[in-house]
Amino acid sequence: NMKTRPAGSGGHADWMGSLCPALTSLPLKYLAVPGSHDSFSFWMDEQAPVAPDQKPAVRRLATVFRLLARKVMKKWSVTQNLTFREQLEGGIRYFDLRVSSRPGEDSHEVYFIHGLFGHKVRDGLADIDAFLDSHHKEVVFLDFNHHYAMEEAHHHYLLCMLTEVFGSKLCRTSVVEDITLDYLWDRKFQVLVFYHHLWAEGSPLMWPGAKIAAPWANTTDTAKLIQFLETTLGERPKHGTFHVSQAVLTPCLSTVIRGLLGGLRKYLVEKNLPTIMTWVEAQKPGVSGVNIITSDFVELVDFANTVIRLNDLLLSKRAVT
Repeated sequence: NMKTRPAGSGGHADWMGSLCPALTSLPLKYLAVPGSHDSFSFWMDEQAPVAPDQKPAVRRLATVFRLLARKVMKKWSVTQNLTFREQLEGGIRYFDLRVSSRPGEDSHEVYFIHGLFGHKVRDGLADIDAFLDSHHKEVVFLDFNHHYAMEEAHHHYLLCMLTEVFGSKLCRTSVVEDITLDYLWDRKFQVLVFYHHLWAEGSPLMWPGAKIAAPWANTTDTAKLIQFLETTLGERPKHGTFHVSQAVLTPCLSTVIRGLLGGLRKYLVEKNLPTIMTWVEAQKPGVSGVNIITSDFVELVDFANTVIRLNDLLLSKRAVT
C-alpha cells in the first residue's frame, strides 16, 4: 500500500553537508544521489509532434489526447508534482529538465515543460538558488537535456540567465574525477549545469551533455527496465562521466489509453514501484556501482532516503570497489 509522505519528512535538506569526511573526499561520481524525473512530461509535450510514421488515426487520437491530458493533468498534478523547493528539502539533488519557448511569443522567455509546464525557467532557478543560499553545502545537478522551439536567441537568453542567477555558485567544467564535495565546498560551487546543445559548447560554466550518461530504457515492462539498468551500469565508462540510472517506465499510447480508464498513476506506477524500489535498495555506489538514480513520483515511498542511505555501504572496509 503506497503511502505519500511529505517531501521534507526525512529531514534531507542538508544530507550532503552531513556526510562523513570519508565520503566528501570521494569523487561525486561514486556517491549515490537521488534525482527526479517526471514521466508525465510527454503529456504536455506539445512541441513534439506525433511521428509521421504513425497512422492518421493515431495522430488524430494524439490530438484529442492532448486536450484530455490537460484536464486529467489538473486533477493529478497536485499530488504528483512537488515544487523544486519541496524536492530539494526531500533530498533530491539531480533534475532532469526539458525547456521550451512558447510559440507565438515575441520574447525569448523559456519555460519548463515537465509537469511544471508554464513555470518560467527563471522562477524555478530562483527557487533553487534560494534553497542553496540557505544550505551552503548542498550541490545540485541541473541537466538541460531537451530544448524545444528554441533558436539561438533563446539559448543565449537561457545561458545568460543561468550565469546571472547562480553566479559564483556555478562549478566550472573540469575533470569529472576531481569533483568531490570537498572540492566544491572549498570553491563555494553548488551548481553543475549540463547543457546538451552546441550553443553551450566551449563555455567554461556549462558542462557538455557527454559528461553525464543517462541511458533510457523506453519501456513499460519492469523486467526489461531492470535488465536495462543492470546492463548499462555494467557498461558504465570508467572515466569522464557521471552516470544516471533512470529507474522510470515510459508509457506508450496504448498504456495511456488503458490508464486513462483505470487511472494512470495506479495502473503504471503503484503496480511497478515496489519492484523498482527493491532494485534500488539492492544497489551499491562506487566504482562499478550506481551514481545518480532518478524515479517518477519521488514523493511516493521513501525514494530519496533509500538512495541516500546507499552511501553508508561505501564506509565498509571494501569501500569504492
